[in-house]
Amino acid sequence: ITMSALALARSRAFASKAAQFKNLRFYTGPEIEFEHLSSGWSNVEDLEEFKKSGRYALQTFNKISPQGLATYPKEEYDVEAYADANGRPAHALMLRSHKLQEEEVGTSVRCIARCGAGTNNIPVPRMTELGIPVFNTPGANANAVKELVLCGLFLGSRRVIDGINHMKDLGEQGVARERVEKDKAMFGGREIKGKTLAVIGLGHIGSATARDGASLGMKTVGYDPGLSVESALNLPKTMTLVDSISSAVANADYISLNIPYIKGTPEEGGTHGIIGQAVVRHFKPDAVILNFARGELVDSDAMKGFLDAGDGRYISDFPDDLCWDHKNAVIMPHLGASTEEAEDQAVSYSYFPRYVNSYLSSLTAGVLSLSGMHGS
Repeated sequence: ITMSALALARSRAFASKAAQFKNLRFYTGPEIEFEHLSSGWSNVEDLEEFKKSGRYALQTFNKISPQGLATYPKEEYDVEAYADANGRPAHALMLRSHKLQEEEVGTSVRCIARCGAGTNNIPVPRMTELGIPVFNTPGANANAVKELVLCGLFLGSRRVIDGINHMKDLGEQGVARERVEKDKAMFGGREIKGKTLAVIGLGHIGSATARDGASLGMKTVGYDPGLSVESALNLPKTMTLVDSISSAVANADYISLNIPYIKGTPEEGGTHGIIGQAVVRHFKPDAVILNFARGELVDSDAMKGFLDAGDGRYISDFPDDLCWDHKNAVIMPHLGASTEEAEDQAVSYSYFPRYVNSYLSSLTAGVLSLSGMHGS
């Protein structure tokens, strides 16, 4: 897989969006008056009284951090769970991992806020057609995910989990004290200092992983065809950048996957199964693969073949139907952003509340005449 694979995926995704905009047409029908605060709210009792409050209705899916929601002032927002709304409409929807269905997006909804980086659980193309923007928070959970990647780095270096389970078994048998020294040879490992860490994808999480890897004494090599200036400035000065995934993984002891999931195979411009046999055949026999990005990036058959053939490891927080019980795999729940700090930041992160509030406020400022809209 050369530089063109991931670059092609991104360029095709951009071209697809560009084509959507290209096909937009000016509205030539009669002028339509649209009162932002209450249009689409025909089922609200005492509508006039509600309009006097001037507050936006924000409905949430999933468990949203109370500390994060506190950044949305009560005098400006009525916040409630979608499940408790009993059909009451909303100006904005906020969610984390909930897979949003179109029928959950009422005619009153003006925008959708995704507390996290990915938006694959939201039908973005359809929302675009409906003129409903989707906000997200890239980078808000970067530190939490990076720390879990580092955890995976150590789990892949030492058979810690196997050792813990073994001690539990010995404890049940009542022989832990007499066997603890004798049996430790069963769980030998290696140190990470001086080893090579390949980071595939150098965004918020990837660049942070590379920095911390370097600070632990690792050699770092990276690949990202869409590397931004901001991310480049955050990379270790000693990091080597290469022009393909295969080149990055060829001599790596540890491989961290930090690329987005895009539907379709690499040949189709997507990233589904991008870590397939064409890449896996370049792995060192004892390489440790860390996948805290998306499970669909990895071809399970190719990964299982790799684990069966050598002493490599696969560490991930995504389910895998073939590798879940492999002795050389550690599959955990999707814990990447499951910290109090990440949950707080996902809601209140930097510009997020300001963008949502600014968007809603700008629409409420006056009557929106669709005859003057050219598409957005």
